[in-house]
Amino acid sequence: MSLIVAARFTTFPAAEDAAQKLFNAGFVEEDVTLFFVNPRGQHARYPIGGDSATDANSKEAPKGAGMGVTLGAVAGAVVGVAIFAAFSAPIIVSLIAAGVGAYVGSLVGAMVRTRGGTSGHHTPFHAETRDSGVLVAVHVSPDNQLDAARVLREAGGVAIERATGRWQQGRWADFDPLKQPVPLNEYAEKHA
Repeated sequence: MSLIVAARFTTFPAAEDAAQKLFNAGFVEEDVTLFFVNPRGQHARYPIGGDSATDANSKEAPKGAGMGVTLGAVAGAVVGVAIFAAFSAPIIVSLIAAGVGAYVGSLVGAMVRTRGGTSGHHTPFHAETRDSGVLVAVHVSPDNQLDAARVLREAGGVAIERATGRWQQGRWADFDPLKQPVPLNEYAEKHA
């Protein structure tokens, strides 16, 4: 495994400027790469897109649908009986109103539970903490990792991190955007 130091930049020109500063500091081109990290939830891990198989709140939808069916059927039956009494409509109108009420109630109930409406709190869709932006990654050794971090910080890099990974053909081959970044604490403590 290779030792890697990386920092996030907001634009490609800023990242390219940081890469040039790394070259000026003695780092070689095959040890520096830059790439864009997509926003949370947009890493296309699945063929239809997204990063997870289900939404975190979708597990509550069946409970909401069940509750909505009950409430909707009762409301529909009340409306049906009111129509029956007011207009002398056939009894089938009450049954249809109850069925439509149950259907609409199941949809509303599932949507309310999916949004976390009855639980009082909203579960975040992703727990990932890596922000999007242009990442400049540097293949380093234990001896020059702090030099790389200093150059990246002076060039305007934020969220400086250290990682171990596979460095192949001038790039971080096994980068995982969902993996929790590890801040380069040694740099922050000595140079903050």
